[in-house]
Amino acid sequence: MTQLDDTTDAGLLRDLLAEMVDRDASDLHLVADYRPIYRIHGVLTPARDERLTPEQTAAMVDQVLPDGLRERFESTHDCDFSTTLAHAGRSMRFRVNAFANQRRRGACFRRVADEIPSLDWLGFPHDLAERIIFSPHGLILFTGITGSGKTTSMASLINLLNTQGGYRIITIEEPIEYVFPKTAGSVVSQREVGIDVPTFYDGLKFGLRQDPDVILVGEIRDHATAEMALAAAETGHLVFSTLHTRDAKGAVTRFVDLFPRDTQDDVRGQLSLSLRYVVAQHLLPSAVPGEKRVLALEVMSTNFAVASAIRLGKIEALETAIQTGRRDGMFTLDDQLAALFQQNRITAEIVRRHAKDPDGLVGRRH
Repeated sequence: MTQLDDTTDAGLLRDLLAEMVDRDASDLHLVADYRPIYRIHGVLTPARDERLTPEQTAAMVDQVLPDGLRERFESTHDCDFSTTLAHAGRSMRFRVNAFANQRRRGACFRRVADEIPSLDWLGFPHDLAERIIFSPHGLILFTGITGSGKTTSMASLINLLNTQGGYRIITIEEPIEYVFPKTAGSVVSQREVGIDVPTFYDGLKFGLRQDPDVILVGEIRDHATAEMALAAAETGHLVFSTLHTRDAKGAVTRFVDLFPRDTQDDVRGQLSLSLRYVVAQHLLPSAVPGEKRVLALEVMSTNFAVASAIRLGKIEALETAIQTGRRDGMFTLDDQLAALFQQNRITAEIVRRHAKDPDGLVGRRH
């Protein structure tokens, strides 16, 4: 646990982070020559009137940067890590990205809840969660833009397995966000890239030698990690990971594109057999100002039509397969947007911004 010292800049950081928690902000942005800014329910909100100096932002980054990552930060000018700060008798946990900006240091702090959120709090369907976690093996991909709640949803699902008991769970994360509670029946190892293990690939490679049932890989970024994740899914493990795409079919394209072109036909064949679910997430502004954002999903599961489209490289056919796959629990983002709009949880403006057929959805109401 990080203890901030008694300097003026450390005191400012302590106050900003404490206020961040009190105001239910998801993020705090510290950028030189700008005011410190919170993101509260998706809206950027100034935390102070005074602009931060380059010296202040550098000092605040230095306060929380782990010793083991200082050399890496000086070399790459970017660093992800997690930190827990003690303040007024409580602990506050954050994911941090420290960065260089015009040769000045800055940081973004993301608040991590003390406890792993429940499915109800997330708005994640219970029946979908059970279908996913009780897959005997295979690859589960969560996709969406940064800040769409992918890590939180995966943590909630994996914690269901953890609390049920009987599972050996290994996570490779950059950084570790949610800390899984110790339970009587399961064993969890959480390894942080850059501190406990050099890369996601290394974490997967050595993790397969640690008798896992369930593996979480924080993100698939390269060919080697994708290949290892696919191999783990093929050999009887349940593998969770994330990609940065906007929809389910984009996740398939992105995964295959990580491989050399001359191997992609084989990869599509492997993926058609090992992929179980793709969950594309969006966090949308609530229709009620000031309330937390609303989770909207697109879900694709690998039935015969989906597997055939993946194997043959007919990516555009995946959208039709999702639309016709409701009996298998699939639904499109437009389906979810229509339901949320009917429930008055999101506005017509949000529907128009995110739907593929916005006029049809808005005109369908009541």
